[in-house]
Amino acid sequence: MVAGKRYLGATVDEEEKAKKCLKVIDDFMYHLGLSTVGDAIPALRWMDFGGNERAMKKIAKEFDHVLNEWLEEHKTGLSAKATNERDFMDVMISILGDTEIHGFDADTVIKATAMAMILGGTSSTSVTLTWALCLLLNNPRTLKKVTEELNSQVGKKKCIEESDLSKLVYLEAVVKETLRLYPAGPLGAPREFTENCILGDYHIKKGSRLIINIWKIQTDPSVWSDPLEFKPERFLTTHKNIEVKGQHFELIPFGSGRRMCPAASFSLQMVQFALARFLHSFEISKPSSDEPIDMTGILGMSYTKATPLEILIKPCNL
Repeated sequence: MVAGKRYLGATVDEEEKAKKCLKVIDDFMYHLGLSTVGDAIPALRWMDFGGNERAMKKIAKEFDHVLNEWLEEHKTGLSAKATNERDFMDVMISILGDTEIHGFDADTVIKATAMAMILGGTSSTSVTLTWALCLLLNNPRTLKKVTEELNSQVGKKKCIEESDLSKLVYLEAVVKETLRLYPAGPLGAPREFTENCILGDYHIKKGSRLIINIWKIQTDPSVWSDPLEFKPERFLTTHKNIEVKGQHFELIPFGSGRRMCPAASFSLQMVQFALARFLHSFEISKPSSDEPIDMTGILGMSYTKATPLEILIKPCNL
C-alpha cells in the first residue's frame, strides 16, 4: 500500500530484497526502543557503551538506502502508471513535487512519511498476530470456540470476506484481550509538556517528557479481574462496551487523544481479517502437547516474542 511492493511469487532477487527489507525494519524497531547511556548523561554519549548508537546509525543508513531505491523506482515509473494503480508514494510525489516543508525537501518528507507508516503498520500488526496465536495455542478451549464460531457464522465451504467480520464477535473479543495483555507498544509514545502544570499532586515543568505505561494500565487489578489471565469472555460480559479506540482509558493499546494511532480502525480490521482467514483455513497445534508456548518477550519500540513461534498446521477439511 505504501510502496507498491508485493513479494508473493517474486523472483529470487526480489525475495532477497524482501528479506533484507524485513530485517532492516526489525532491527530498526528494536534499536528505536533502546535507551542508551547518552540519553541519560549526554556528556558520555561519545563513549557509546555497547555500540548501540553506532548500530543505530548503520541501520538508519540501510533503511534510507532501501527508501531511496523505492523513491527512484517510483519517480521513473510514475508517468506510466494508471491513476488507480498508484500507491502512497506515487500520490505523495504527485502532490509535493519540488515543494519544501519546514526546510526539508520533498524527497526527505516522502521517505520519512513512508518510513513512519511502514514501521507503524508492519511490526505492530505482525507482533499482535504472533501473540494472538501464542495465546490461542496455550488455551485450546478458546481456540476451539473461535473455530466453532468461524464454522457456524461463515461455514466451511467459502473463504472469509471482510463483510463476515461483524459476525465474529468472539474472535473480536480474542483480539481485544490480546491487545490488553500484549499491546504492541507497551510504553506509549512520549509526550512533552508545553507549559508548567500540575498532574495529580505533581508539579510538572515545561519541557518534561511523559511516557505512559500502557501495559500497567491494562492489567490494573482494580479494573480487571484476574488481570494477567487470558479471558476473552470478559469482552462479552463485564467489559462488553469497552472499545480500544482511545475513548476508554482502561484499554488504550493505540493510545488516546490527538496523538493516538491514526490507523487504529484499519489495524483492527487487518488483524481480525488475517487471524480469521488463517484459523478458518488451517488447523493449528503446538509441536509438543506437553510444553506451553514460551511467552517471553523482548521490549524494543514494540514488544516482540523472544523466540520464533513454531506451530504445526494442516489444511482444514472441507
